[in-house]
Amino acid sequence: MGKGETTRERILEIAEAAVLAKGFGATSIDEVIAEAGLTKSGFFYHFRDKNALAREMLRRYVETNDRLFDEIFTRGRELSDDPLQSFLISLKLLAEVMADLPNGHPGCLIASICYQERLFDREVRDLTTQSVRSWNAHFRGILDGIAAVYPPREAIDLDDLAEMISCVVDGAIIMSKTLSDPKRLERQILLFRSFVKLVFASPLTQSLNASPPDPATNGISPCRSRA
Repeated sequence: MGKGETTRERILEIAEAAVLAKGFGATSIDEVIAEAGLTKSGFFYHFRDKNALAREMLRRYVETNDRLFDEIFTRGRELSDDPLQSFLISLKLLAEVMADLPNGHPGCLIASICYQERLFDREVRDLTTQSVRSWNAHFRGILDGIAAVYPPREAIDLDDLAEMISCVVDGAIIMSKTLSDPKRLERQILLFRSFVKLVFASPLTQSLNASPPDPATNGISPCRSRA
């Protein structure tokens, strides 16, 4: 990476951290310039205005996330040929990646832009829309493969289920930051994983995976009384 590319990447890193911390409207070009140790002319050599900075930040963010998801879900397919099991493995891997972040997930840049969309031009807004639709389509393709082998046990819209993945992750990021509990993101992903198992697993599969009854209670749950 050349000096110009290194400087550009440094600007994007600083700007993204600032936007995730306090929003795009509260992030000024001057503070990014100061943090990067640049002159104004040096900054404007790379980005002609704040919208240009937002576009490149968003492209970088989407590419990073696409690469992460591709690696995780490719690994899941490598570990199992079964579409349901490979998806469940991938969700477990995703939860582990989120759990390993030292200070929790820093936030979602797309959400930050959506909250202040009037600050951006049409191209930036279109990029956010395209990225979300792309992820939804990707997950819908995975769910179609699962449903072909394991028909859902209940009537369910697979488009809604595909969108639920992003809703769970983004919602859990907000909950984790609000309650200062980074582990909530991991737990919500694992809960979604359990939900997917309930949707697609056959009754026979569930019975095989169930814990054997406790002889001491004659198979009756201690949480329920006999009729």
